[in-house]
Amino acid sequence: MFRPLALFLGLRYTRAERSNRFISLISLISMVGLTLGVAVLITVLSVMNGFDRELKTRILGMVPQATVSSGEIISDWKGLADKIEKDPEVAAVAPFIELQGMLTSNGQVAGIMVTGVEPEYEKNVSIINEHMVEGSIDTLKDGDFSIVLGESMVEALGLQVGDKVTLVLPEASPSPAGVIPRFKRFTLTGVFNISREVDNLVAFIPMGDAATLLRLPPGAQGVRMKLDNIFLAPQVAQRAANLEPEYLYPNDWTKTHGNLFGAIQMEKAMVGLLLFLIIIVAAFNIVSSLVMLVTDKKADIAILKTFGASPKLITQVFMVQGLVIGVIGTVAGTVLGVILALTVGDLLGWINQVFNLHLFDAYFINYLPTELRWTDVLIITSTSFLLSFLATIYPARRAASIQPAQTLRYE
Repeated sequence: MFRPLALFLGLRYTRAERSNRFISLISLISMVGLTLGVAVLITVLSVMNGFDRELKTRILGMVPQATVSSGEIISDWKGLADKIEKDPEVAAVAPFIELQGMLTSNGQVAGIMVTGVEPEYEKNVSIINEHMVEGSIDTLKDGDFSIVLGESMVEALGLQVGDKVTLVLPEASPSPAGVIPRFKRFTLTGVFNISREVDNLVAFIPMGDAATLLRLPPGAQGVRMKLDNIFLAPQVAQRAANLEPEYLYPNDWTKTHGNLFGAIQMEKAMVGLLLFLIIIVAAFNIVSSLVMLVTDKKADIAILKTFGASPKLITQVFMVQGLVIGVIGTVAGTVLGVILALTVGDLLGWINQVFNLHLFDAYFINYLPTELRWTDVLIITSTSFLLSFLATIYPARRAASIQPAQTLRYE
C-alpha cells in the first residue's frame, strides 16, 4: 500500500506547472495512447470474435460437421444413424446423397452442389430451416422433383418460387440422336439466405429424387452429424466409421473448411499482437515522461530526503504518478472499447446503407459481426495495468537513488 504522503505528492506532480508543461504533455500523450490502444484492441478482437462465431453458426451450420459415407448405397441408413446417434458427442444425424451439376434457366448457367435430403432429419443438423426467405424445406417430397436454392442463385438465374429450373448432370446418356447430357426439370419451392458463398453453391432436393437421378437403389450415400463440440469432429467421424470399417469412410469440416477457420484464428492472433504494440509504446511513453519528471524534480527530491524522506517513499511518489496515467488510460480505453464493440456493427451498417459503399461484399456475410467477450476485456485491461506498473519501476528507483548533497550543490 502507498503511504498518504506518497499519494499526495504523486497526485500533486501529475498536475501541470509552468516549468514542466512539456512533461505533462508527454504524460497526456501516454495516457491517450494507452486509451486508444486498449479501445482499439477490445473493438478489433470483438469483431474477430464475431467473424469466428458467424463462421461456426452459418458456414459450419450448413456444411456437414462430420460425415461417414460409402462407395455403395446404404440401404439401412436408419439403422446406421441410430448407432451413430448413441455417441455422446453427436447431437443429431441425417442421411444424404450428393451430386454435382449445372442449373440453367432464362439463358443463365451456374454450377451447383446438390444434396439429396430427408427434410425431417435435415432440419435437425442444419440451420437452413431458420434462414428460409420463401417456402420451406418441408416442400421437398420424393417424386415431386422440387428444389430449394439460395437467394443469390435465385437472383442470378432470374427465378421465382414456382418457376422451373433445369439440372444438368455431368453424365451422358445414349439416345437415337447420339450421346446427350442427362438433365431433369425441377420446380423451385423454397429460397434460403445464409451467406453469399453458401447461397451460390448449395441446393437441396428430395433424397429419393437424387437416387432416381443417379439411378441408384433406395437408400443414402452417407450420414452427416451435428456435434456438440465441432473441434472433436475428426474423432467422432472416425468412431462412426469404425462401426462398419469395411465400407464407411470418415470426413469432417476440418478437411473441407478448416483452412477458412484457421485463417480467421491466425488473423485474430496477428492483429491482436500488432495492436498490443500500441499499448507497449504507450508504456514506454510513461517511462520517458517519468524519467523527465525525475530530472525536473531533482531539487524537490533532494529536499524531501534532507527532511528525512526514505527511498521507499520517493519510489512510491513516482510510482503513484505512473499508475495514475495507467489507470486513467486503461479505464477510459476499456469504456470506449466496450462501447465501440457494442455499436460498431450498427454504425458501419448505417454508413454502408446511407452511402451505398458495399463494404461487406467481399465477406461471407453482409454485415459486420461483433461479439464482446469479457474474458478478452479482462486480459487486455490486466495486461495494460501490469505494463503501466512495470513502466514506473525504473524511473521511481532512479528517483530514489538521487543523492541530496550532490543535487543541492548545483541548485
